[in-house]
Amino acid sequence: MASPQRIIIIGAGPGGYVAAIRAAQLGAHVTIVEGQAVGGVCLNWGCIPSKTLLNLVDLGERVRHAQAWGLTFDGSIGFDLKRMMARKNAVVQSLVKGITILFKQWKIQHVTGRGELVNDRQVRVTDVDGATRLLDADAIVLATGSSWPQLAQFPIDGQQVISSKEALELVDIPRSILIVGGGVEGCEFACLFGGLGSHVTLVEMMPTVLPTEDEDTVAILTREFKKRKVQLCMNATIQDWQAAPDSIQATISSGQTVVAEKMLISIGRRMNSGGLGLETVGVHTGSRDEILIDDHMETSVPGVYAIGDVTGKSMLAHVASAQGKVAVSHAMGISQSINYEVIPAGIFTLPEIGRVGLTEQQAREQGLHTTVGRFRYGGLGKAQAVGETTGQFKIIADESSKKILGVHIIGAHAADLIHEGALAMQGGLTVTDVAEMIHAHPTLSEGLMEAAEDMVGLAIHQARKRT
Repeated sequence: MASPQRIIIIGAGPGGYVAAIRAAQLGAHVTIVEGQAVGGVCLNWGCIPSKTLLNLVDLGERVRHAQAWGLTFDGSIGFDLKRMMARKNAVVQSLVKGITILFKQWKIQHVTGRGELVNDRQVRVTDVDGATRLLDADAIVLATGSSWPQLAQFPIDGQQVISSKEALELVDIPRSILIVGGGVEGCEFACLFGGLGSHVTLVEMMPTVLPTEDEDTVAILTREFKKRKVQLCMNATIQDWQAAPDSIQATISSGQTVVAEKMLISIGRRMNSGGLGLETVGVHTGSRDEILIDDHMETSVPGVYAIGDVTGKSMLAHVASAQGKVAVSHAMGISQSINYEVIPAGIFTLPEIGRVGLTEQQAREQGLHTTVGRFRYGGLGKAQAVGETTGQFKIIADESSKKILGVHIIGAHAADLIHEGALAMQGGLTVTDVAEMIHAHPTLSEGLMEAAEDMVGLAIHQARKRT
């Protein structure tokens, strides 16, 4: 059977648009169908907007600290949220424009509308006016992502009860905000609004924030939250709440009453698998409405693929992009797969978090015998020089082989630094390999080398008692 030449992709988020470009690079005739904004949630209402704003909050904090180091300037440091949002919008628009230019360069047809399967080789597109058209394909890729869940307990009105989408469109800094959910999104927004000067209360039903992250990382972040006066309510839920004209009053299961100007709901995501005609074509879904796929991203229907959040594999933009490359490569006759055990991730709290592989507790649960190396940011010359001494490098390795099982970093630029750990894991390296590689001085990356050396008690810049 000849490789398919016509590929239709439904969804132009970080999975869909990357898949479209890669398919075109491989020689396919590509059509991408998108009913909303090119770039999806990540680019328009998620990753990029939030990081643009968090960067300015971090910069403001560093300038304040720099006063004690000798920086002088006239005037006070403050935040103009309206202007911050304008810059955020400009960044987003620039990136969206860049994608559309790439579409034109690669001769990718961009069709605006909602796509659904008619059969395994045909897509119906409905535009905003209700007009429809049929598109034929040799392969179809579903990249519809996920969206904000509609929770009966917390109906989003966009004014007082908001999702991250509305939070990233505010032009006035709320005096106070109640954040429901202590996962990645909730913690990032706690840092953002806390940094802007809002009084932040965060409610999480689990014993800690970021309950799936490594325990050392969570302990450091929790300590930083307390320093920033973010009020944490753990092992707690919202029992009841009422909206007044200018505030939300909520009763927490601990008995505490919280009054806030806004309530941000940050609980999970809903997979956008409905309305795609899956049942008609016979594409199988799971218990969470995720589209089931094999190692090549192919669904139960040959020639129909799915990638990104809608597959339920990972809610990370870069995983969606990687899946997109694998899917269209397979559609074009090239076999690839993804190693889900080595996926680096960044959490853009203040300080940042980078992680890859197993946490220490996950390794214990799997019955693995491990050894751990740690190194504090404060022991690095570069960290002292730039005033970024909060944080830790941590490596988890197999006790006998010293093969790296996980790396966890919390501190400045952690989301960038984690990739050395990911590459080491991808290559099957040991902690000895990392420790013996010469790292440039002075850099923050030396912390990973020292953490590797610490595993055998040889970290140079870490005090250790003689035995």
